[in-house]
Amino acid sequence: MDFLKFKWNIANYKLFINYFKDLGENDYKKLNEKIIFTKYEIIGIRLPKLRAISKEISKGDYKSYLSISNNNYYEEVMIKLLVIANIKDLEECIYYFDKSINLIDNWALCDTFCNSLKIVNKNKDYFFSKIKELVNSKETYFIRVGFILLLNYYVEEKYLNDIFTFLDYIKSDEYYVNMAKAWLVCEIFIKYEKLGFKYLKNNKLDKFTQNKSISKIRDSLRVSKEMKNYVLKFRK
Repeated sequence: MDFLKFKWNIANYKLFINYFKDLGENDYKKLNEKIIFTKYEIIGIRLPKLRAISKEISKGDYKSYLSISNNNYYEEVMIKLLVIANIKDLEECIYYFDKSINLIDNWALCDTFCNSLKIVNKNKDYFFSKIKELVNSKETYFIRVGFILLLNYYVEEKYLNDIFTFLDYIKSDEYYVNMAKAWLVCEIFIKYEKLGFKYLKNNKLDKFTQNKSISKIRDSLRVSKEMKNYVLKFRK
C-alpha cells in the first residue's frame, strides 16, 4: 500500500487493518505473546516492517491517520507511537505525546517509542522537565518512559546528579520500573566508571535494583573482567 498518498477515512482504515493482519507471522506472534504482556491483541509483525510503515505514514497525511487510528492491536499502537516519534515540530509532538503515552502498557512499546523519539536530542531541557513529571507519576509505564528517556538521551555529566536523585528517591515495587533503573545504573557505570562506581558503593537503591544493576554491569562487554569481579562486593 502507498501510504504517502493514502486518504485516511473509516473505510480505508479498515483496508489498512486487513493489510496489516496479512503481514502477521504466526510463529512470531506466539513468541511475542510469551515475552510481551499487553492488553492488546498481537498480530505478529516484525519491528523493521512496523518502522517502515510508520515512516511512510509520517511522510503523508499523518494527522488524519492519528485522528482516525484505533488501539485494538499491539502493532497498531506501535505504529501510532512511531508516527508520533517521527514528528519534527516540538509543540505538535508533545501534544500527541501527552495524548498517547497512556496507551503504553508493556516494555516493548515503551522502549521502542523512547528509542525512536530523536526530537529529545534537540530539546533536552524541555524533555527533562517532562521526565521529572513522568518519574514522579504513580503510573508504572509513565515512570518507565521517564527512566528509559534518561537512559537513551541523558547519560551525560551535567545530568548525573539529578539522575542519581531520581534513582534514589523514586521508589516502586514494579519489576519493569526497577529493571529500567538497573539498566540506567549500568549505562552510567559504563560511560562514567568512577562516578558510577561511587554511586554503586553508596546509594539508596533497593536490593533487587542494586543487584540487577551489578548483574547488567557484569554482562557488559564494555567492562573489564577485573571490575566485573570487584563490583560483586556491593551485592546486597
